[in-house]
This record gives sequence, C-alpha cells and structure tokens, in this order.
Amino acid sequence: MSAHDQHTNDHHHDDGGHDHGTFKSYMTGFVLAVILTAIPFWLVMGKVFDKSSVTAMVILGFAAVQIVVHMVYFLHMNAKSEGGWTMLALIFTLVLVVITLSGSLWVMYHLNHNMMPAHDMRNMP
Repeated sequence: MSAHDQHTNDHHHDDGGHDHGTFKSYMTGFVLAVILTAIPFWLVMGKVFDKSSVTAMVILGFAAVQIVVHMVYFLHMNAKSEGGWTMLALIFTLVLVVITLSGSLWVMYHLNHNMMPAHDMRNMP
C-alpha cells in the first residue's frame, strides 16, 4: 500500500448511513427553535388570548412542533436510519410526551382546584 493509498483511506469514513447535519441544517433548526420559542413568549407576555386555557393549549402545540424540530434537525431522526429503530424511538418519545403533558396538566388542574380557599368560611375555626 502506497503512501497515497493510505492517505486516501484515512480520509474515507464509513459512517454506516448516519446522516450528519450540515451547517445549513443546524442553522435552519436553530432559527426554527428560536421562532418556536419567541412566539409562545410573545403570546404570554402580550396577553394575546383572554383565556389562559387557550394560551396553554397553543403553547403546548408549539412545544410539540419544537420537539419534532429538535428531533429532525439536531438528532437527525428519520424513518430510514438505523433500520427503523429511530421510528420506534420516536413513537416511544411521543408516548412519553403525551403521558407527561397530560399527567402534568391533570395534576396542576387538581392542585389548583383543591388548594383554593374554602367558599364557606363560617365553619372555619
């Protein structure tokens, strides 16, 4: 093996079909992440919606979109890579996110409802 062949082989990387991001894809992901963070911040600070429940649902929607943006642009997840294991990981992630979000909302609603002061203060000692 000549020195030229060795030099060529040193620069050839077999990454097994993994998709590494380019600067453009990372910047696209970054810009989308900033936008998807700035809009909910503006919705809350500008009090755009009268009802806080509408604001919360819109923010949860933006959060779900931002999760997908992070998985696609930063984690390079797609249906073809790693023999389908990436899709299984995506489904598992979605199940965990749904459980976490619904459980958190359920707990916060019940804490808010149960921790409010009693309406009938005459029976209090």
